[in-house]
Amino acid sequence: MAPITATARKPAPPGILAGRAVRKLLVLALAAAILAPIAATQWPGTPWPAALTVDVSGPLGRASDWIIDNRDSHPLFLYFFGHVSNVVVIAVRAVYLALLAVGWAGVTAIGALVAWRVAGVRLAAGTAAAFLACGLLGMWVPTLQTLALMVVAVLASVVVGALLGLAAGLSDRMDRVLRPVLDTMQVLPAFAYLLPVVLVFGIGVPAAVLATVVYAAPPMARLTSLGLRGADKEVLEAVESLGTTARQRLLTARIPLARRELLLGVNQTIMMALSMAVIASVVGAGGLGDRVYQALASVDVGAALAAGIPIVLLAVVLDRVTGAAGERLGGAGKSPVTWLYALVVGAAVALAGRLAGLLDWPDGWEVDIAEPVNRAVDWMTAHLYSGVPVVGGTADWAARFTSWVLNPLRDGLQWLPWWSVLLIVAALAWLIGTWRTALTAVLAMAAIGVLGVWDPSLDTLSQVLAAVAVTLVVGFATGVAAARSDRFARLLRPVLDVFQTMPQFVYLIPVVALFGVGRAPAVAAAVVYALPAVVRITAQGLRQVDPAALESARSLGATGGQQLRQVQLPLARPALLLAVNQGVVLVLAVVIIGGLVGGGALGYQVVFGLAQGDLATGLVAGAAIVCLGLMLDRVTQPTERRTTREGA
Repeated sequence: MAPITATARKPAPPGILAGRAVRKLLVLALAAAILAPIAATQWPGTPWPAALTVDVSGPLGRASDWIIDNRDSHPLFLYFFGHVSNVVVIAVRAVYLALLAVGWAGVTAIGALVAWRVAGVRLAAGTAAAFLACGLLGMWVPTLQTLALMVVAVLASVVVGALLGLAAGLSDRMDRVLRPVLDTMQVLPAFAYLLPVVLVFGIGVPAAVLATVVYAAPPMARLTSLGLRGADKEVLEAVESLGTTARQRLLTARIPLARRELLLGVNQTIMMALSMAVIASVVGAGGLGDRVYQALASVDVGAALAAGIPIVLLAVVLDRVTGAAGERLGGAGKSPVTWLYALVVGAAVALAGRLAGLLDWPDGWEVDIAEPVNRAVDWMTAHLYSGVPVVGGTADWAARFTSWVLNPLRDGLQWLPWWSVLLIVAALAWLIGTWRTALTAVLAMAAIGVLGVWDPSLDTLSQVLAAVAVTLVVGFATGVAAARSDRFARLLRPVLDVFQTMPQFVYLIPVVALFGVGRAPAVAAAVVYALPAVVRITAQGLRQVDPAALESARSLGATGGQQLRQVQLPLARPALLLAVNQGVVLVLAVVIIGGLVGGGALGYQVVFGLAQGDLATGLVAGAAIVCLGLMLDRVTQPTERRTTREGA
């Protein structure tokens, strides 16, 4: 998530902005008047013309067949990809066997001791309770499988991200090269990362780990670069005046000064790796994600919830522990004796558990929640899905939302001539950015048509637009309330914390229980997933408005509503645009995953390609998702460069 500056930029006079916007629209209208008749005459019809479509399924199918045929014989696979795959498998298996050897008592004790050393007794107790809950739910072995995958993926992600961030932080040229790459990687939905690695490594743990590394490394790279570039110039000059070399300055000054950003990067990498490790169960990663995926495939909400709760617990614990480590800025290193005590106690507990035969979680201690949850779902199906007096049922709400919102929006987008869609994209992108922004967005949208997935992409776009509209209405209203009431903000904070740490996959469980399967549940899951970010950014942007401007408005007799409409919202415009951008990106990520619960469109094609081994279909849909995400990001991204160079 992009940082928000502490000072509000003084907005330009409305007349200037209006004049620039009008000039841009006039240029677009002139271009449309010239090009639209040519396009309508040459390629009539509303859908993307077949003459402008390139069939890539054949070449992709042949490439896939070649890879499959040569995976066991070609030197590239034998001496490079094969070794990478073997290293990943050995590393994950070694960590998993080590966790099994420590036993449930040892793992719980070590986790609690680490949390205690980093953040205190409360978090230590919460960590122990989280691990014990995983065992009570009958998910101890899947939890260890997920932890093993996480350990390897996070270590690799941190190393790769730190190296990339180091290069970008020390070299302006590398920063310019890596920035667009990281920008693109940031907007790609998680599903898109699975396709290339499956093509090369096949179904299994190596593909899951490598996809997770690609997905989780960018935050570490960005924050490492940010920390190195933001180091105090005076400190660096003082160190340089002592005659130190560049390497000594890096090790003794720049990296220590960037500790906060580095630890925040580790925190973000862990959270994204956990989210991706769960999604990677689609390609055979195993663990908790596989349990959720199998349960959702059979619409077994109880089993999905039993596996989803440990995922949430792991996410919350890891977020709190790494966040506390970042707050203390490595203060744990001040008392190595305490760490030694913790290590000794953890080893003693693990040894005692091994001698007492407490390696495997006892079957008699497991609590089956799947059956009562499924009974509750059955009761909801019978009493809440439909026929509820006055308000109707959840299934009725989903059906009405589909027929009143999703279907008209999808049909309207597909009814528009293809060239008008490109024109609308160009207008939106140019109004908020530059002509380069508009060109990138138009080319991304045109690439979707060239790939031959125009209609499914517009179907996905309709779901994204509907989810974003609901997200922004609810998110802006909640963010305004949180900004104006400290008490409400305090009550809301733990709720947002929990929702923001939950992996994307988990959001599908409650919506399936409430709404069944279909496009409306996918939209509902996307709304819930994107809300926390929109609420936080909105509230923070409104709170950071210059107090002097508010004081001036109050002195003129402005009411609270007038202050909000005429002062806070205009001055918080960059933060509100950032909230829109983040809402769009997050919504797209979950709408794609919604293909698992009947969302259809591009998400279904990706899932179908992965499940059936039809990599051509999956790769084309994945490429379309990338283009759609890039277009949406460019249309809504309020970067400093774009807001300051309006006249470009």
